[in-house]
Amino acid sequence: MTTLAEPRHAAPASEPPKVRMRRQWDKKLYWIATHSLGIAMGVIFMLPILFVFLTAVMSSEQALSSNFWPKEWHFENFIEVFEKAPLLQYFGNSMLYSSLATLGALISAIPAAYALSKLKFRGQNLFFMLTVAAMMLPPQVTVVPLYDLWVRLGFTGTLIPLIVPYFFFDAFSIFLLRQFFLTIPKDYLEAAKIDGCNEFQAMIKVLIPMAKPGIAATAMFCFLFTWNDYFGPLLYTGETRDSWPLSLAIASFRGMHHVEWNLTMAATALIMLPVIVLFVFAQKSFVKGVTFTGVKG
Repeated sequence: MTTLAEPRHAAPASEPPKVRMRRQWDKKLYWIATHSLGIAMGVIFMLPILFVFLTAVMSSEQALSSNFWPKEWHFENFIEVFEKAPLLQYFGNSMLYSSLATLGALISAIPAAYALSKLKFRGQNLFFMLTVAAMMLPPQVTVVPLYDLWVRLGFTGTLIPLIVPYFFFDAFSIFLLRQFFLTIPKDYLEAAKIDGCNEFQAMIKVLIPMAKPGIAATAMFCFLFTWNDYFGPLLYTGETRDSWPLSLAIASFRGMHHVEWNLTMAATALIMLPVIVLFVFAQKSFVKGVTFTGVKG
């Protein structure tokens, strides 16, 4: 009767405690050495977040001084920012802008990406090249005609000029979804068509469920961009404070409150929190979507 062999690196039963501890310590050092680059990058990326949090709990006199560690912890700064500015209103504006823009980008990009990746029609490559060219086009080039259009329609001072364009065209979302759709074999769609599905039903019932990681990654990219967008809100809502998102409100927080850096950092930390929570919960889908995007050209 055969027995399972012991692991190659298993310690003998008679091994002295000091040798066992030494072996465990060597394993820890080996893990640190193999992950040193990732650890170093993680520390570098965490330093700004740590700086924001530590400054947020400092007193007004200590903020941005030579002392990087708080002498006293003022957690009441996170409550005081709501008394200094209507952050809940600005938060609602940002959430409305980012959510509707993300929804619009997905509604418009999924059918376009499906057509560019799964259908065959004359001028398909030309439309794809135009999409890539639109990604390279600086937004400042189209600012004047678009602003003139929204002024004539009477929608300046609102979030409408920021949200509506995403329901018609978003080049980056189309490109990202198109690249992910190419990784899905056409056999699934052909089988759905044999069962009686048309193109729209095949896209809804087959392609979209299989492309959830790519759709999640696209949605997160769009949400993060609109959440941090400053130029668009400044252009269309700069003179209407009731329509300001958080990005625009924080930029003016210093002038409104005499550069109280501890309160500014406290407000910044509160603004970063929803994005961090979103990334933590959607991390697996986000990484999977980015990994599979671009496998095929």
